[in-house]
Amino acid sequence: MSMQDTPEERQRAETQSVPLPGSDRAPAPGIRDVLGPVDPSRRIEATVILRRQEEMPEVPSAALSRDELASRYGASAADLDLAVRTFADLGLDVVESDAASRRIRLSGTVERMSSIFGTSLDELTSRSPDGTAVTHRHRTGGLQVPADLDGVVVAVLGLDDRPQARAQFRAIPLATAGTSYTPPQLGKIYNFPEGTDGTGQTVAILELGGGYGQQDLDTYFQGLGIATPSVTAVGVDGGANQPGQDPAGADGEVLLDVEVVGALAPKATIVVYFAPNTDAGFLDAIVAASHANPAPAAISISWGQSEDAWTAQARTAFDQAMADAAALGVTVTAAAGDNGSADGATDNKDHADFPASSPHVLACGGTRLQADTATGVISAETVWNDGPNSATGGGYSDVFPVPSWQSGISGHAKHKKAGRGVPDVSGVADPQTGYKVRVDGKDMVIGGTSAVAPLWAALVARLAQATNRRFGLIQPLLYQNGTQPASGFHDITTGSNGSYHAGTGWDPCTGLGSPDGSALLALLQTKP
Repeated sequence: MSMQDTPEERQRAETQSVPLPGSDRAPAPGIRDVLGPVDPSRRIEATVILRRQEEMPEVPSAALSRDELASRYGASAADLDLAVRTFADLGLDVVESDAASRRIRLSGTVERMSSIFGTSLDELTSRSPDGTAVTHRHRTGGLQVPADLDGVVVAVLGLDDRPQARAQFRAIPLATAGTSYTPPQLGKIYNFPEGTDGTGQTVAILELGGGYGQQDLDTYFQGLGIATPSVTAVGVDGGANQPGQDPAGADGEVLLDVEVVGALAPKATIVVYFAPNTDAGFLDAIVAASHANPAPAAISISWGQSEDAWTAQARTAFDQAMADAAALGVTVTAAAGDNGSADGATDNKDHADFPASSPHVLACGGTRLQADTATGVISAETVWNDGPNSATGGGYSDVFPVPSWQSGISGHAKHKKAGRGVPDVSGVADPQTGYKVRVDGKDMVIGGTSAVAPLWAALVARLAQATNRRFGLIQPLLYQNGTQPASGFHDITTGSNGSYHAGTGWDPCTGLGSPDGSALLALLQTKP
């Protein structure tokens, strides 16, 4: 088939299609206004993921270069060439193709895309994960792919551009905060390694909305007596740094993340990736951050959504992208959720939050902290739980099995669960004992597990500086074959997040516990 083929010949080629496993999509929640079919002449983009040429081991043996990743675990040259030719012949524009990340970015009209992938796209208004109304493209059911690409294409994302994730944070006015901490105070309380500041390291932060202003950063860091760190914004798939658009929402997330990393690893280079809040935008941001040169020591993700709100193909594509990040020596930290063990679901069942539930992510849960800022001594640290919709996420994955490094911990047997346990680690997240930050000209206190992901990303950067090594998948080093409780942590033994209770050692509320940074450094220095 060539570009000169007639419409009838193209139609025959498109009828030779097969179902794409895992592509079934449920209706968006809270549908309000159905505006009708999307204009068939509108041009849209989609991200296609191809299969690996070789399966990746659960735990990478050593950090790979991007070329090594491409040659071993990327898309094969034959698969990539076949897919590019097939889609081009069917009338789509190939915007980008990349063997290492196994992605092809396609552009075309709604009519072409819908025909090739066997779906119909409507425009409607539904309830986004943060509760607001949003108008977007929408599809339901499964997708098709050309028969020639059966088994070659494993995911097609972005046709439906509903908001995919929510920011995992809780903000309160400064005046109502019972106790609050600056990030440097938390660095002292959590005993971040002395003599480290992130020098020579890069920390990437992923954002799906909002933005930061330089004046906020300069004012905030000046107040802490810290030189404003190097912060750069990178746009992905049309995303951009847009401060002032959402002061009570996404801006709070962005500035919290940047200020926590910048205050705890002030000499690190901070790169903030802004992408649309869609499954395709989120994935493309992960790839952009993890495949950057130089690769970051850590990527902080403070956005997520209940596992069952994702398509199976999207979860798999994300997990594999996180596995690629680990293979490249990048540690991905992700917030475990702020809605207790149910993760905000209304089906009376418990749910883990994704992408934190990916076994290739360091999942970060939340605590309530009482500590002396002068001495750094912790007087009490318990599970964060202010109610069912203001409590740390945690529990067990329904889709990812128990990873080898998590085998032997008592929580799985106790709860008779066969899925990956969440979280791995924790830190203060209760907004009543939260983080002092500055957002859009206002001083605020913010909590939520979204604060814990950048805290741990900053710690990973300082540990990488101190050891002159990259950790990638750091969990096998932290779990220590089921030893209870693990060294290098403040074990949290009091409180619950709904269905689950804290206990000695790992638990599905606070994981291994909150960090003792210097003890973790000593532990990692003994590990090969």
